[in-house]
Order: sequence, then C-alpha cells, then structure tokens
Amino acid sequence: MDLDSTQNRTRRLAGSILILLPGLAVASSGILKFAQVPAVVHQMAASGFPDGKLTFVAALEVVSAALFLFPRTRSFGLLMLSAFLGGAICTHVQLGEYSKAGGPSVLLFLAWIGTWLRHPEAYWSLNLRRAGASQTSTRNESWASPGA
Repeated sequence: MDLDSTQNRTRRLAGSILILLPGLAVASSGILKFAQVPAVVHQMAASGFPDGKLTFVAALEVVSAALFLFPRTRSFGLLMLSAFLGGAICTHVQLGEYSKAGGPSVLLFLAWIGTWLRHPEAYWSLNLRRAGASQTSTRNESWASPGA
C-alpha cells in the first residue's frame, strides 16, 4: 500500500467521523425537543421559542441532520445545517449568552472540516492553484444553464 492511498483513506475516515459527530449531535438535539424534555423546553422558552416554535425548530434540526448525514444530500444538508447553526449562534449572541454560542460554533466547524476532508471537491471555488484555460472553461460550462 503506498503512502498516497494510506493518506487518502485516513483523510476519508477522519472526514466521516467529523461529519458523523455534528450530524448526530444536531439530530439528538431535535429528538430531545420532540420528546418535550422539561429542561430543554424551559431553555428554549427562555430563548423565545415557545411550544409551537419548539416543534418547528425540532423538525428543522432533524431534517437538517438527516440531509447532512445522507451522502447523496450532504451538500444541501451542509447548507441547511450551516443556516440552522448560524441562527443558533446568532440567538445566543443576541441574548448575551456568548459562552453558549460556542457549542453551535464547534459543531459548525466540525461539519465544514469533515466535509472538506471527506469531499475536497466541495471546495472547488477555493482552489488557489492557477487553473489552465481548459479547466476554467469546463468549470464555467458545467454551471451554465442549458441552451446557453
């Protein structure tokens, strides 16, 4: 087994683990909200999310996590997870709970790093290497609308 193959397998394994951790954490949080755990209900109500909104937030959490954990929908799941966790960070900052914003921040960081490790092609726009003219035109054509 060559070094390149070993590094690639290690990168994919690390990425898979870092994808699994925030995905399961967000799914678990949504399940706790659906289960109406008293401490969670009280904390969410204090943050401005009473019962009706709590169920909606729980549904968003579970759907975002499921989309992120399923490989075929991971890119859309990462977008949903980013929006959801960004909102959680913003809510904590708005309420002056700066230390509580750390949890969603860490989960968001892990989700992005895991995605980068597992699917480096997801960051094609951040490629700092100088692409040749043929690579650039191919990339632009793939994003062009049909018939353009």
